[in-house]
Amino acid sequence: MGFKITEKVTWVGKTDWGLRTFHGGEYSTHRGSSYNAYLVRDKKTVLIDTVWQPFAKEFIDELKKEIDLNEIDYIVANHGEIDHSGALPELMKLIPNTPIYCTANGVKSLKGHYHQDWNFVTVKTGDVLDIGESKLTFIEARMLHWPDTMFTYMSGENILFSNDGFGQHLAAEPMFNDLVDQAELFQEAMKYYANILTPFSTFVAKKVEEVLSLNLPLDMICPSHGIIWRKDPAQIVKKYLEWANNYQENQITIIYDSMWHGTRRMAEYILEGIKEADKDVTVKIYNADHTDKNDILTEVFKSKAVLVGSPTINKGLSYAVMGLLEMMRGLSFKNKKGAGFGAYGWSGESAKIISDELARAGFTVVSEPIKELWNPDEEALNRCKEFGKNFVEKIK
Repeated sequence: MGFKITEKVTWVGKTDWGLRTFHGGEYSTHRGSSYNAYLVRDKKTVLIDTVWQPFAKEFIDELKKEIDLNEIDYIVANHGEIDHSGALPELMKLIPNTPIYCTANGVKSLKGHYHQDWNFVTVKTGDVLDIGESKLTFIEARMLHWPDTMFTYMSGENILFSNDGFGQHLAAEPMFNDLVDQAELFQEAMKYYANILTPFSTFVAKKVEEVLSLNLPLDMICPSHGIIWRKDPAQIVKKYLEWANNYQENQITIIYDSMWHGTRRMAEYILEGIKEADKDVTVKIYNADHTDKNDILTEVFKSKAVLVGSPTINKGLSYAVMGLLEMMRGLSFKNKKGAGFGAYGWSGESAKIISDELARAGFTVVSEPIKELWNPDEEALNRCKEFGKNFVEKIK
């Protein structure tokens, strides 16, 4: 069921309260999500984006309650990924000649997904669609977070339809930033940035600066996932500029996996050493096998340094730790330091492998890894504590 955002703009998307994973199993959505589509009514009527494919029929049935589909003059596809464009195949069966405005890469993406040659109208930054009292201005936003992404700005209403930019995976009712739990909102917004947009931070900074340079009045930001920013929408823009600038807090995160608690005990004594050396730093420990990977990666994003530990298993690392290191490499975190540690019984390769993987992921490895044989005794645990103290000195 839709709701009015302004007199001219109606939300016609879908709130997915039960969603718990996204992008396959790559992203956890503890608080659900939404697929935001918007119906703009001026002298011309425009549909901006649709919803995820499983909800296509429901979306069309609900859209028919809002408007005769034949009254839709234009469709804007800000991004071709299926969570935004998934209802297009069913919709275009009913209104097959309706023009679809998107970037050149958007045409490639939509054709690649659906193998249909619809009535595409290719646009680029600065192109304008006159819809009556308002105008829609298109702004290419390559790699935020796909090559085809664009923003659409509506004059008069002063709304930026930002697609994946400034969004969060958060199901909420009502759907406005001033009416939801602020801690949940910014936690999900940061998690979204950390896990999806971090590799493209350079593009984010440049695009945000470009949009700001246009000096467009901004009353609202309407993303494609999560809540609508209507109160002080510039606050999330400022956050993006902050997050894009090699973000870090005064935090050290320790990540480990453990077979028989040896590596766990090492992690805890390393933490003791860190706290003895620096009482002001925030330190968090996570068991990689028992903790949601995206939540851990969000903590890595916040941290100035990380310590990663694993026992040696078959001359390698635990599955959970190796998977996280691979994800950290893909996210291309910047301006962060690290080191490895681990307990072992036979060959003891894990700590060195962790150091190498951290270096591959772009972390500055500040010390040789520490490894301890079997279940660490008091002497070994004291070495771990000293390792933590020394680590603090080396990351200053």
